[in-house]
Amino acid sequence: MFKNIRILILLYILLMVAVAGWLAKERSTDWDKPLNVIVYAINGDGTAVSQKYIDEIQKSDFNDIEGFFEREAKAYKLTLKKPVDVSFAGELKTKPPMPPRNASTLSIIFWSLKLRYWVWQNDNYPYPEDVQIFVLYFDPAKTPTVAHSLGLQKGLIGVVNAFAKKKMKKENHVIIAHELLHTVGAIDKYDPSTNQPLYPIGYADPEQEPLFPQKKAEIMAGRIAINENKAEQPQRLKQVVLGEKTAFEINWLRLQ
Repeated sequence: MFKNIRILILLYILLMVAVAGWLAKERSTDWDKPLNVIVYAINGDGTAVSQKYIDEIQKSDFNDIEGFFEREAKAYKLTLKKPVDVSFAGELKTKPPMPPRNASTLSIIFWSLKLRYWVWQNDNYPYPEDVQIFVLYFDPAKTPTVAHSLGLQKGLIGVVNAFAKKKMKKENHVIIAHELLHTVGAIDKYDPSTNQPLYPIGYADPEQEPLFPQKKAEIMAGRIAINENKAEQPQRLKQVVLGEKTAFEINWLRLQ
């Protein structure tokens, strides 16, 4: 009997989380008002280099992310002039739970619940938010490569691994924008086995002649296709566009 009660309680919790997630998703893609995005900074490696970088972050540092969405929204004739409003909530001293190595469905569900509980515990921003992005910064001299970042549509949460270096700030913001779009329904447009953009949906200009090299990257492909087997990481959001498939996924094209 007690086992059945525990199962019923778990199912009820999952149902409530699913309903809340669905409602949040619907609100986040209405685009009748700016999407409030809150960025938190976390010292990912505990180094003085990362701490110094975090201490110097200001809200204006994220203006290029807002500008990217404004520019792309204008291209799709979105009536909302400022689709995304980014605020900086400061530093968090705790780290989010890591995703499970065992990619079973059950382990992912429990990790997702654990992450959302952690977010609820650490939400210290005094104003309403739609999307929360937690950026873990690492000293590139000690950590030359970082773990894969992620964005969850359920919960509207992004966890970004970035580099604590001023020259890489704008490159970090490409990743933040990518994961932000995941939270509102956009899917990846690259081959996970090669990281090569998928044609045509992962190309900034799939009708370009000659096709290569592409001049920009599609945001959800994350790389500029140089040829069929080579792609380069964009260094700033000015080198990135939001393609039609992505616009459809986030409900921009449906509003025309």
